[in-house]
Formats: sequence, C-alpha cells, structure tokens
Amino acid sequence: MAPREVRRLHPYEVLVIVDSRPTDEEVAALLTQLGEQLKSLRGDVTKVDNWGKRRLAYDIGKQREGTYAVFEVAAEPATIREFERQLKLNEHVLRFLSTRIPVRKRARPARTQESPTGEKVTAGDKTLEEVG
Repeated sequence: MAPREVRRLHPYEVLVIVDSRPTDEEVAALLTQLGEQLKSLRGDVTKVDNWGKRRLAYDIGKQREGTYAVFEVAAEPATIREFERQLKLNEHVLRFLSTRIPVRKRARPARTQESPTGEKVTAGDKTLEEVG
C-alpha cells in the first residue's frame, strides 16, 4: 500500500503593494499574473481584492503612492514561502505581507449543573431555570 500525500492547506492573506506608476490595466494584468503564480504553486486563490492607489506612510524607493491588493489564499506554508521569494524578485512589487488567518474552533455548548435547591444553572450565561 503506497503512502498517501496529505496536503494541509491553511488560510492566508497576502497584502501586496505594487508600484503606482503603471496604468490600471497593467496593474490588473500583474495581479492576474501573481494569482496564476500562486495557482501554479498549488495554492487555491479564493479572492483578489484591489484596494487601488493609496498614499504610503513613508517613501519606499522614492515612491509616495502604491497600489494595494489583498490575496486570500489557501496553501501550504512552503507554497507561501516560495511565493514570497518570487515577490522579492518582482521589480513592480514594493512591499508585501503574508499573514496566516487563525481558524476558529467551534464553541462548545455551555455545561448545565443542578444546584442543591433543584434549579438548573447554566455556566455560560449565568441564567437560572426552575426545574419543574
């Protein structure tokens, strides 16, 4: 029996700041190219949100403005590391930030305990119920 490869995909957000000098069409083409790079690295791009041109907090490479875009991705950590390496090599990308989104666990229902007087006490929201 051959061992199965288990892919553990984690949700990530990748914020990319692109040089603002290219036109909007060129920026859209660059964002599509970056999305295709992620897909070729076996990442699942769920959403690409273009925030448009914004003023930077400080100058980066003598640039005062940048075009912001956020990629929502489900990928392995190695995939994100390789994508970050490719972003460093891209001359149009000024900065990027990759953040792993924590997965929320399901909330358990609150435990109920009976008090000595026969009332039901719920631990979560501190309500008392009379048991008939």
